[in-house]
Amino acid sequence: MIRAFTDTDMEPVLDIWLNASLKAHDFISPNYWQSQVDNMRSMYLPASEVYVWVEKGIVKGFYALYENQLAAIFVKPDVQGKGIGKALISHAKKRRESLSLNVYKRNDVSYRFYLSQGFRVIGGNVDEHTGEGEWVMGYEAG
Repeated sequence: MIRAFTDTDMEPVLDIWLNASLKAHDFISPNYWQSQVDNMRSMYLPASEVYVWVEKGIVKGFYALYENQLAAIFVKPDVQGKGIGKALISHAKKRRESLSLNVYKRNDVSYRFYLSQGFRVIGGNVDEHTGEGEWVMGYEAG
């Protein structure tokens, strides 16, 4: 079930974000991700429209929209590949006519996932915080 984020979801969401980030971005120092937890808690999540996937009372994934940007989508590593990410993307598409996102060029698994969900490359840049190259991807309804 997908529902709106509540304050009680903060710790499970942060845990999912950190663990999934460490797994997906093993080319970036774990210290970087650990240093960003407080920013996620105090700035990024509160500024976003966040939805969580809950199964048997446990948060298993989430996504965050900031305007038309899919700012985050993460699924607990132990339940990845079971359709939760696809369901979250589908839910996000129902909330916006168009979406954009950034994905690290070295994160090929996520890049291919976004392609499979109808996103296409519309540009590229370098993440100012990590120095890593990113693809800018977009989705248009219709």
